[in-house]
Amino acid sequence: MADLFSVEGRIACVTGASSGLGRQAALTLARRGAKVIAIARREAELETLANEAGGIHPLAADLTLRNGIGYLAHEAAQVFGPPDILINAAGVNTRQPADEVTSEAWDLTLGLNLSTPFFLAQALVPGMRAKGWGRIVNFASLQSYRAFPAGIAYGASKGAVAQMTRAMAEAWSGAGITANALGPGFFRTELTARVFADEALAARNAAQTCLGRNGEPEDMDGPLLFLCSEASSYVTGQILMVDGGFTAK
Repeated sequence: MADLFSVEGRIACVTGASSGLGRQAALTLARRGAKVIAIARREAELETLANEAGGIHPLAADLTLRNGIGYLAHEAAQVFGPPDILINAAGVNTRQPADEVTSEAWDLTLGLNLSTPFFLAQALVPGMRAKGWGRIVNFASLQSYRAFPAGIAYGASKGAVAQMTRAMAEAWSGAGITANALGPGFFRTELTARVFADEALAARNAAQTCLGRNGEPEDMDGPLLFLCSEASSYVTGQILMVDGGFTAK
């Protein structure tokens, strides 16, 4: 019987691949036989990533430039062929209190966290539709459902990602393209560096989970492979919280 969780021979496009959970996703897929186009701004970090596992092609790009997304999708398809899998892991959190949110920070947050995933998916869907198979995996958040201090812009974007994921499923799953999202709890990444710099806060966050600990990058591997493989062929429009039970309490 074929391995339900296999991604062998698949072509994956991973944004935010230079660090954090995007980097972990790129490595996880590549080490299990997928060909990966790793997208981020920082070329040096992408080259380091490519040296860690075979089958990773670095593609440096600024994902905040919406008018460049069509070209980026075209370039990504030239590497190994049209991607089967899209992982939208790039994101930003400006952490401004509601009374201090600037229009620039708001536009940056909504642009990178919400607009870029949609328009990149829109650009790659025709290639998936032609194959009759595709996987879109967005990144939701605890803040898709809960309000955190200084998180109004980020929370608005991640709440919208949850709904966008459902709408993507409605639009494209009839063509064999599933759309789901992973909702990480507290993982130690560049995006959460400020949280983990406060040991007492990190400990309180861990205590709020059912498992009593914060996440490690490897905790995302299984859920990611599930959503990228045949194992989830009848799962679409869902947000899978990978949070140690934080949202269960």
